Amino acid sequence: MTTVADTLIALIGRPNVGKSTLFNRMTKRRDALVDPTPGVTRDRHYAHVVWEEHPFTLVDTGGIDDEDDTITNHIRHQAMLAIEEADIILFLMDGRQGLNPADIEIVDMLRRVDKDVYYIVNKIDGPDIEHELLAPFWELGVEQLWALSGDHGYGFKTLMNALVEDMEPTGEVAQLPENTIRLAFFGRPNVGKSSMVNAILGQDRMVVSEISGTTRDAVDTLVSRDKYNYLLIDTAGIRRKGKTTDKLEKFSILKALKSLARCDIAVVIIDADEGLTEQDTKVIGYTQEHGKALIILLNKWDLIEGDKKRQEWLLNEVEMATNYIPFAPVFRVSALTGYGIKRIFPEIGKVHRQFHMRFPTSSLNRLLEAAVSHHEPPMYRGRRLKLFYTAQLGTAPPTFAVIASAPKGIHFSYQRYLANRFREGLGLDRVPVRLFFKERSGRKKK
Repeated sequence: MTTVADTLIALIGRPNVGKSTLFNRMTKRRDALVDPTPGVTRDRHYAHVVWEEHPFTLVDTGGIDDEDDTITNHIRHQAMLAIEEADIILFLMDGRQGLNPADIEIVDMLRRVDKDVYYIVNKIDGPDIEHELLAPFWELGVEQLWALSGDHGYGFKTLMNALVEDMEPTGEVAQLPENTIRLAFFGRPNVGKSSMVNAILGQDRMVVSEISGTTRDAVDTLVSRDKYNYLLIDTAGIRRKGKTTDKLEKFSILKALKSLARCDIAVVIIDADEGLTEQDTKVIGYTQEHGKALIILLNKWDLIEGDKKRQEWLLNEVEMATNYIPFAPVFRVSALTGYGIKRIFPEIGKVHRQFHMRFPTSSLNRLLEAAVSHHEPPMYRGRRLKLFYTAQLGTAPPTFAVIASAPKGIHFSYQRYLANRFREGLGLDRVPVRLFFKERSGRKKK
């Protein structure tokens, strides 16, 4: 069995050519700041995207241009890092402004990169102006130009379909034993990820150092224990904004995100002495965006062992930050002393079993019927919503479809109620549960 990591796609180009607009269209969100002022996207912005069942990680970079000032140099450096790390590069140019000398320089730079590059002429709103606006860009001598309107969607589907054809499996892992449990360890630098892996292994397989950022890339270790096999993925640390000054460290967040695609269970390590940080909560959020099982380890517990107030404060902070994922087990551990380490493996087994569980359709429908009897669906457009039946769509995480009379009318609070009933009724108390509401096929639209 082999596993595959997400493809990483980077958007690069001069300022104000429409990278953030295309990012928003690809992610179907408004996370990136769109502003007519050049240079508004100062740092890389990344998101997990799925197109036609093909997952990938998308990164939006700041623009590249020739002006010799600090901000521009910073933006150029960010984009260069994206080019280094990306599997596929989308180079955007402005069809309204025409070919720019900086575009020519960037193309010369991209010719030296042994990667798939899409040369995209943006701001072409339809076929009637495509030929005219594309004409100047053929001077670049590239094999293919892609006409696009990131704002209006012209050419978007054609581009995306071509991209998924190019998404070859990356980050292949060597042949693994059947039913190997894959765990990836995440956290800020110096929280003790490598030390934790060493403690779990019982031997020094990782380089452990007090210097933040020793682990530059994901390091895999296959270990057998009690007739089970585990692939332990030790990832690069995820640094805070404002402290990402080292070239390699700046891309650790993307390396970590790619590792998420390769694991079943994400193990997020928090420094008990420092406490919970905003970056920790973001990492936890990434794991749930990717639909991963989650275990939280409060490492260095020995440093606050005698401070009951500190302990209570930290546990309360973690509980508040994870109130939307109450299923995630939380352990107090110390990689240095070994405290709490023995309890981790049994929990890993329980989480993994739940993550891959399947259920008979008959028992699922009995569960749905009982949930509806206990709490009826709300009214929608003057009629009581009906839930007809349910079935399991898949595992990792357990995913279910509920066929409804009007899926759009189901309020978030009722969705949450059903998810909780499924979790309780199926014994899925340690993993995320996903519910999708679908309309019955063959139903006439009104």
